[in-house]
Amino acid sequence: MCGICGEITFDGSPARVDAVATMADCMAPRGPDSAGVVARGDWAFGHRRLRIIDLSEAGAQPLVDTHLGLTIVFNGCIYNYPELRAELEGKGHSFASHSDTEVILKAWAQWGADAIPRFNGMFAFAIRERESGRTIFVRDRFGIKPLYYAETGKGLRFASTLPALVRAGGIDTSIDRVALHHYMTWHAVVPAPRTILAGVRKLPPATIRILEADGRVVSEQRYWTPSFERSPEDASRSDEDWEEMLLEQLRTSVRRRMVADVPVGVLLSGGVDSSLIVGLLAEEGQKDLATYSIGFEEAHGEKGDEFKYSDLIAEHYGTNHHKLMIPSTEMRENLPHAIAAMSEPMVSYDNIGFYLLSREVSKTIKVVQSGQGADEVFGGYHWYPPLADANDPVLAYAEAFFDRTHARLATHLAPEYMADKDESLAFVEAHFAQPGADDPVDKALRQDTNVMLVDDPVKRVDNMTMAWGLEARVPFLDHEVVELAGRMPASLKLAHGGKGVLKQTARKVIPSAVIDRPKGYFPVPALKYIEGPYLDMVRGALTNEAARSRGIFRQDYLEKLFASPKEHITRLRGSELWQVAMLELWLQAQGIGE
Repeated sequence: MCGICGEITFDGSPARVDAVATMADCMAPRGPDSAGVVARGDWAFGHRRLRIIDLSEAGAQPLVDTHLGLTIVFNGCIYNYPELRAELEGKGHSFASHSDTEVILKAWAQWGADAIPRFNGMFAFAIRERESGRTIFVRDRFGIKPLYYAETGKGLRFASTLPALVRAGGIDTSIDRVALHHYMTWHAVVPAPRTILAGVRKLPPATIRILEADGRVVSEQRYWTPSFERSPEDASRSDEDWEEMLLEQLRTSVRRRMVADVPVGVLLSGGVDSSLIVGLLAEEGQKDLATYSIGFEEAHGEKGDEFKYSDLIAEHYGTNHHKLMIPSTEMRENLPHAIAAMSEPMVSYDNIGFYLLSREVSKTIKVVQSGQGADEVFGGYHWYPPLADANDPVLAYAEAFFDRTHARLATHLAPEYMADKDESLAFVEAHFAQPGADDPVDKALRQDTNVMLVDDPVKRVDNMTMAWGLEARVPFLDHEVVELAGRMPASLKLAHGGKGVLKQTARKVIPSAVIDRPKGYFPVPALKYIEGPYLDMVRGALTNEAARSRGIFRQDYLEKLFASPKEHITRLRGSELWQVAMLELWLQAQGIGE
């Protein structure tokens, strides 16, 4: 786990090693253990390392294999690397390290692009081929590991974080109007390849992109596509059959994610998802498992922690439990740091929760498993049931999920920032129209698992954990788990108030008290009620010189938000004021427009 970066020029000029070093330094929190840069004329790769597998210097990056003529920088973990290594050794490859990085390199040499579907893990990497001059970029199936890139005029830069590209300079930092439309409609989700900045793009998940030495994209292929089609055999399965199949696949998934040369813990919220991970690891015989929970002070009578349920699981399994209570003053002091750590602006209140939790967890451990992804994969959200009988699934999805309509957005944004058409609705229409999912609920689950999940919950966890050099692994996004879920009838997932099949499976493992509880979220009550110092903070960000010069939002809209923040709430119970403020706070944190 780490941060990767690099620059490639296409006009024969030397790559700017200082720019690569600047990007690597910017990502120091992602890889606090060591750093490295390799430069060869028109290209340079940089790396920041968090030692998880092969703790020796043999596992350092960039990794150069002079015999094969390949150089790699890699961020992530290949969980099945021991099995792949054994297979490659059988084909005559020898290894100088015990790292999964070297396995990727040998696998590319052996199988080329056919190697990528063999990898089970989370990954983003770049490979440079000495003989051909080609550069290969690859991202994992769910975009768990990020990969941003920007054109520089002479070539291309890439990095694990968008702020690293900004820090190196020389890129277009103007606002992308289509991305802004998505941001304001999908509560900050901006689907790949766009980002909020016109000059920065991100490699889509499950993508292999190959550049020739002159910069031409010779190939860009999607190597994995989720399917929601069912065989006749699937149609005849009982609920119990599905539950047993799911239980076995989840056991495999959490077992895979224990591969490491350091201890692996669990972020335990007390919900069914993280509790099930703890229960499955206990079944595997894990002793003294480290678990971590966080809580905040109450606000307006709303409780700011779920310790009741996390304590129950910790006591039931005898984990080495760490319970962290964060005072409001500490949260307020750290909020600017959490915003600065975001690769893109994100509006979820629990960003600060994950940021502070990660800070504390990283003091005692380097790797954790997290329950992210289960709601999208198994239908845990409230907008899925209405789709089951919808005459127009696209419209039903938009009415349940979008923050505002295209027409209403026009009254919020300054005219020069408004997209020419309803880009967000058009995106959903195109995605729902793709083959492979006939049921309206399946269409929404496919989109949320492969778009919304990637650029909201998954990105949030990666950004906030890696801000403290903490690696988070997500067993519910094992692609074999997701493939199995895709084959299940939608009704099975929507049962029991959502995630029915997962809840019934969990009953075979964990106490029912954490399954039958009301659905919870990462509670941060103070940020749901923007008043006092929080109102002062967002008002300052939206009225200072940088914001006025940019002029993204209509002044009359901002005045309404300032006058009564609690009256302007989105369909998903989010604050409109927080959403618009987060964009300006993030832009200003990155020094954009100063």
